Amino acid sequence: MGKRPGRPRPGYSYTESGVIVPDAQIEEFLSEAVEGEIGSYGYQNLTRYLRNEYHLIINPKKVYRLCTELDILAPRRHLPSPYPKRLAKKHEITGPNQLWQVDIKYGSLKESNRFVFLASAIDVFDRRIVGYYRGPNCKAENITEMLQRALLQRQVHMPDGEKKEEFSIIIRSDNGPQFTSSAFGKFCARNKVFHERIPPKSPNLNAYIESFHSIIERECYQRYEMEFFEEAYYWIDEFMDFYNNRRYHGSLGHLSPVQYLKKYQEIGFQEGMAVNL
Repeated sequence: MGKRPGRPRPGYSYTESGVIVPDAQIEEFLSEAVEGEIGSYGYQNLTRYLRNEYHLIINPKKVYRLCTELDILAPRRHLPSPYPKRLAKKHEITGPNQLWQVDIKYGSLKESNRFVFLASAIDVFDRRIVGYYRGPNCKAENITEMLQRALLQRQVHMPDGEKKEEFSIIIRSDNGPQFTSSAFGKFCARNKVFHERIPPKSPNLNAYIESFHSIIERECYQRYEMEFFEEAYYWIDEFMDFYNNRRYHGSLGHLSPVQYLKKYQEIGFQEGMAVNL
């Protein structure tokens, strides 16, 4: 007789207050942790870190499994990556397609332990969501495919020169496992994308995409009761169309992102349009 299968993994943990947190979010917590000041912690101390910092009810066995799947346990995590790690720095943005911010948000379906993941990329100049992916999980491949489509739709061209320091665009992210993966590194190298990452616990450096996720939480996720994936996808798609085309932004002169970009294309860059971040 073959080995009997064990109890299926739920794919989430609870906080002390009863909030469900998917494993994908816990993996991001762990990736951020080892990139920061506690990078030398083993899984036992990482378990304590998750309990203290995020009030998770989680045991060391699960943390060890997640760390192993992420390949972040010593000594293997010290192997050099072929893709450079660049910290986010200040830029003056004077037009579209110079800097995009990308991040992942999750939401749960009503009365269910299933999650909808949303990966979005925002152009910090015109605030348009240039691309997004929604699905029951979110891997690096899902994000790179979304970004590839966005680069084509926004007509972001590869630089003509052969110099290594020439880049097509800057993409900024946090230190989640999708963005530190080999697949994401290969995508950036192939498309000459300058990928920069914010330091751990500094979401203000990704303020535009963080703000958008607060908006969609308030104006979409909390407004509609979503029981099925198809229903969630419908409302997300509807909101994205509204946000890009018709939602007024005070910081854009009470224009929608599409209207703001059209104005820029008609009159060109003017003083006051620059974004410093």
